Amino acid sequence: MAFALEKDKHYTYKDYLSWPDDVRCEIIDGVVYMMSPAPLLVHQEVAGEIFRQTANALHGKTCRALVAPLDVRLPRHDETDEETDEVVQPDVMVVCDPGKLDRRGVRGAPDWVVEVLSPSTAGRDHIQKHRLYERHGVREYWLVHPGDRLLTVYRLLDGEFGKPDIFELQGITPVEALPGLEIDWQAVLPYLPSDDLT
Repeated sequence: MAFALEKDKHYTYKDYLSWPDDVRCEIIDGVVYMMSPAPLLVHQEVAGEIFRQTANALHGKTCRALVAPLDVRLPRHDETDEETDEVVQPDVMVVCDPGKLDRRGVRGAPDWVVEVLSPSTAGRDHIQKHRLYERHGVREYWLVHPGDRLLTVYRLLDGEFGKPDIFELQGITPVEALPGLEIDWQAVLPYLPSDDLT
């Protein structure tokens, strides 16, 4: 089945729900951003290890670790899902408010979001999603750069992301928004590309 987008149309989650299952995309400010058919293996392994550590740490607690593909609808006010013009699929996230979870995924901002950068989506993760997550109140936003072995961390303060902290992917990094949760990069290192494979 052919899939075509109308030029200059403002899209919503209602449109999104009508599209074929094999169409992978996100909507930010009513603009559709197509996603690649499937991420690279390194992306999946790094995201999977971060999710594994997070899920293990939160087992039996109120906060829930979730992993893509899972829709996160981000209404600006009280609009219905069908009217919402922002829906994304973060690689890894934690949601502490059970009221934000429903059969379709998440409605409202996760507490912590991790995006593992891929060449095709890095610009969107750094720019559009940075603004999106800040606007909706994500408490902490991590960008993992597998090829560069770097981590960029944004934390929400007074409704805005401050200047980012940048770390090498080594040792242990705590998630400040979720006391007691930390990521051990030693377990991630085997999945990172060597310099000649990035």
